Amino acid sequence: MNPYDVLGVSKDASDQEIKRAYRKLSKKYHPDLNHEPGAEEKFKEVNEAYEILSDPQKKAQYDQFGTTGGQQGFGGGQGFGGFDFGGSGAGGFEDIFSSFFGGGQSRNNNGPRQGRDLQYEMHLTFEEAIFGKKTEIKYTREENCKTCSGTGAKPGTSPVTCSKCHGRGFIQVQRQTPLGRMMSQQECDVCHGTGKEIKEKCSTCHGSGHVNEQHAIEVTVPAGVEDGNQMRLSGQGEAGVNGGPYGDLYIYFSVAPSDKFKRDGADIYLSLPISFVQAALGDEVEVDTVHGKVKMKIPAGTQTGTTFRLRGKGAPHLRAGGNGDQRVTVKIETPKNLNKKQREALKAFADSMGEDPSGDDSFFERWSKSKKTKRKK
Repeated sequence: MNPYDVLGVSKDASDQEIKRAYRKLSKKYHPDLNHEPGAEEKFKEVNEAYEILSDPQKKAQYDQFGTTGGQQGFGGGQGFGGFDFGGSGAGGFEDIFSSFFGGGQSRNNNGPRQGRDLQYEMHLTFEEAIFGKKTEIKYTREENCKTCSGTGAKPGTSPVTCSKCHGRGFIQVQRQTPLGRMMSQQECDVCHGTGKEIKEKCSTCHGSGHVNEQHAIEVTVPAGVEDGNQMRLSGQGEAGVNGGPYGDLYIYFSVAPSDKFKRDGADIYLSLPISFVQAALGDEVEVDTVHGKVKMKIPAGTQTGTTFRLRGKGAPHLRAGGNGDQRVTVKIETPKNLNKKQREALKAFADSMGEDPSGDDSFFERWSKSKKTKRKK
């Protein structure tokens, strides 16, 4: 499997482009929304591709070796390009031959099969994503019927071998083609591929073996998750078929933006307005961080747009220890509505600089022009 091809992105795609492609495809092929044949397998493939490309270590390993299994070249269980050239494996040459001419080995449809995967969208505040939390979620899923223990048969009875397909789950069908009569295989219409026939059906599930139930689990959201991240909970999807295991639950995190902070990975950004006097003379100011207020020194002569770094005051690294940093960019605010004393003080300052406060080349005029130019950008 080439994760770039699966998500339809290039190798130099940004994290945001990869995230957007994943969102679009996961919604397109989600089993609850798309009931076309192959949609569920495509959904799993999209999730596997995103797991690789959203993890910097796995992505780098794939870019270098063409696999995330630590092997180079043609190693691993699959052949070149992600195709399995084995004899009777799914997607192999014999399956293709069988679809046209009825030859080769048939896939065992009546064996245990894992249940469908589910997706749950969890909405988090900006702070909840940074610090994590424990919460209970509830959703509806197909579970094994407790009355019949998932067999679909009335208690005290058992399913019997299908009388039409004799337990194989498929039947041979003869068709007339331009090349003559051809034999092909199709799912048994009596047992629907299970190989078993239920004579007396369970009164609770009516023979399906499954019932829709509300399911509740406690979820621990790890500190440092970001918008678009997902977490897989094994066995929390829907019940399997013919005794197969439950599917998985994919929790997709949707994080609300902050009206104060911006975030890029583990680093957090803040814009801090300061006065001309603070910038010129220096000061110690109180700065908001996600961890609370901290003191920060502003050196004398600080220019507007200067960025300071507060080490360890960012978000936790999701896959590594420690926190990122907070970067504070200061913006010098132009004084408004000056009183007479303040104006006189500023004029005196201009005189000491040998400038005419009203001139086109004065310090204040140049400062005002630079502020307007930055606002236009």
